[in-house]
Amino acid sequence: MKISYSWLKDYICADVSVDEVSEILTSIGLEVESVEAVESVKGGLRGVVVGHVLTCERHPDADKLRVTTVDVGGEQPLQIVCGAPNVAAGQKVAVATIGATLFFANGDEVKIKKSKLRGVESCGMICAEDELGLGASHAGIMVLDASAEAGQPLAGVLGLESDAVFEIGLTPNRVDAASHVGVARDLAAYLTVHCPEKLKRFSYPSVENFKVDNTSNPCSVRVENVEACPRYSGVTISGVAVQNSPEWLQKRLNAIGLRPINNVVDATNYVLHELGQPLHAFDADKIEGKTVAVKTCPEGTTFKTLDEVERKLSAQDLMICSAEKPMCIAGVFGGTESGVTGETKNIFLESACFNSVWVRKTAKRHALSTDASFRYERGADPSITVTALKRAAMLIKELGGGSISSEVADVYPQAVERKSVALTFGYICASIGKAIESALIEKILTVLEFEITRRDGGSITVSAPTYRVDVTRPCDVLEEVLRIYGYNNVEIPQRVRASLSHAAKPDSEQMVNAAANLLSSQGFNEIMCLSLTSAKRYDGLTSHPHEKLVRLQNPNSAELNAMRQTLLFGGLEAIAYNINRRQGDLKLYELGNVYYKRAPTGSVTERFGEEPHLSLFVTGMQHKKSWNEPQALSDFFTLKRHAELLLQRFGVCLHALQSAELPADVFADGAAYKLAGRDFLSMGIVNKKLRDMFDIKQEVYFAELRWQVLLGFAARQKITCTELPKYPEVNRDLALLLDKSVTFAQLREAAHRAEKKLLQSVNLFDVYEGDKLPEGKKSYALSFTLQDSERTLAEQDIERTMGNLIKAFEKGFGAQLRGAGS
Repeated sequence: MKISYSWLKDYICADVSVDEVSEILTSIGLEVESVEAVESVKGGLRGVVVGHVLTCERHPDADKLRVTTVDVGGEQPLQIVCGAPNVAAGQKVAVATIGATLFFANGDEVKIKKSKLRGVESCGMICAEDELGLGASHAGIMVLDASAEAGQPLAGVLGLESDAVFEIGLTPNRVDAASHVGVARDLAAYLTVHCPEKLKRFSYPSVENFKVDNTSNPCSVRVENVEACPRYSGVTISGVAVQNSPEWLQKRLNAIGLRPINNVVDATNYVLHELGQPLHAFDADKIEGKTVAVKTCPEGTTFKTLDEVERKLSAQDLMICSAEKPMCIAGVFGGTESGVTGETKNIFLESACFNSVWVRKTAKRHALSTDASFRYERGADPSITVTALKRAAMLIKELGGGSISSEVADVYPQAVERKSVALTFGYICASIGKAIESALIEKILTVLEFEITRRDGGSITVSAPTYRVDVTRPCDVLEEVLRIYGYNNVEIPQRVRASLSHAAKPDSEQMVNAAANLLSSQGFNEIMCLSLTSAKRYDGLTSHPHEKLVRLQNPNSAELNAMRQTLLFGGLEAIAYNINRRQGDLKLYELGNVYYKRAPTGSVTERFGEEPHLSLFVTGMQHKKSWNEPQALSDFFTLKRHAELLLQRFGVCLHALQSAELPADVFADGAAYKLAGRDFLSMGIVNKKLRDMFDIKQEVYFAELRWQVLLGFAARQKITCTELPKYPEVNRDLALLLDKSVTFAQLREAAHRAEKKLLQSVNLFDVYEGDKLPEGKKSYALSFTLQDSERTLAEQDIERTMGNLIKAFEKGFGAQLRGAGS
């Protein structure tokens, strides 16, 4: 949200600079994310001053140049060479001093330096209008009024305004500060408590001069749905001339990023950003029956909004209607047939309080977001509707003439009461962690316009102003006290008290950090993607069916309407983003939750589930260009190597994994595994169809494992310490002729069953399939590592062990020995 510094000063007069205001607002919870300078003339004419031409002589070597001496308020006058035909002694002129930067009307940018023109030194520049960016004239220098004082900044003499615009990161609960008056009110509260000498004045815009001129054009108001519209106010203004807004109003709206439209619409926008109350102007002559009805319409009613889109209304959409048809979606968007145009003469002005839930649901239903809906969705102040209405009516009358031609219609069946909250001073001090005087607490609450309704020893009851819709509990009142008192005023204690606590092993956080550290050390970068995704991405995926999608009832957009079932799509989106920025060699990982439906009945926790998954992504080159290592594309084995390294870090031996079915709708090729009988890990090449969804041309290798399964396995493992082996290991190789259906995992498992004591590891180092082998056969070359922790292995021990292995392979798989070696 944008707040103009000069606009803010209409309501608060204080001796505080832009930087001080920025620091104060951030300290009281209105975080200033940036401050932007707004200047009516680019550069603000910095370094340009009034000069008094003392002498003017012809240049000795150039007929068209003049050598002048100019007083600019310094110790010595400046010598300036000027080529303008109208320069003369005695004039007051605009002088750009050395170091100043000028922005010419044609777009050129010039920095003033000391220079020589035809051998004569020049220490500045006497400027024409176009050289200052003030106009297009270059007929001669700009001659100022004789009363201007030499040395004065030219911007001040010309009355040029500069402004600063604060970009405030407003939290959803602080809709009361979504206006200039709201921000000024908070700023005044802080200054009153901490430095009252700096605060000269704080005041609300006055509507005392509002008066009804006549009652010639009344409109009746009827509210049929009081729940959706607790208060509705309106008034008519007749004989208005719809035209462009004056320059001051256009400048203010432009400063906060709003495009001026016409004086009527601009006036409503001005009051919206001044007081925070949305308003809407109707063409009164288009209101059939001179009746405004606030109600819902039948399901499926068509309505064309100001953006020329015809929409079908829900029976739950609150509408502003005439006697015959809808005119506006309440609190969200106006209609084409009742809006103000250049031909409008008579206006019905609306100022209302709409239910935040109704507005939010309607806005989401129609995918609309406006300044009005932004405020109504967060909670409007019912007490300000009439004040804002009068303020806007007076402004429209000032800008477009006309007369206020009806009494103020104000339908307010049941006044909204201020919320009362009871709390104790002890609770406030204990929660803050510092003893604060009760008188100071009461002062802070008072300047924030809270009313103290009861005092009882160490407790008080306060009623919150109606614009503070977020204050309902003691902790909310506590937060108000603390933010004005100052978070930085609560000292950090010198001693920290803590108690030892027992954490279950394995510690999930430690394992997460260990995994992250390992992957980061291998060149991976961590990504954190949205848990929200588009349901369309799961079309045709049998491994992640639509039936298990957790859908949002009120999504922000059609692209974010479901919770993710897999980490795949967020990673592909990140990869596409990087590839589009010429970063195609990537290794990424993410640890995040996935979500799914369980049974259709039961409680929320029974119907829906979530669990953490860990994903790895590899694509592009394996490493950067290097003089001593050739480049190579990443492949499946690159991914597999990193996945195995991760599993080994947490004690998962590869022979503990069992093969599982690979999801063919996700992977073009790869492998899947179970751990302890549970689906655990899938990895492989991402299907081209899925890559095409993100316009990714290169191969992407993806692995996803269920983190909770890994945690469960790690919890059952016992960490033991053994002596380093004293005796050497022995390696033996076997070449086996096998059926193509036999896998390495089966051979490894059979080997460990056959020899449990001496066999340390099995490795597959060569695979051969070709026409030299019988049909349906393949050759595996396996390496076996043998070792005894108690003695050096004798040859007969080795031969006996290898014999047992060969028998196991022959019996279990029909393997034939092709050769052996050591």
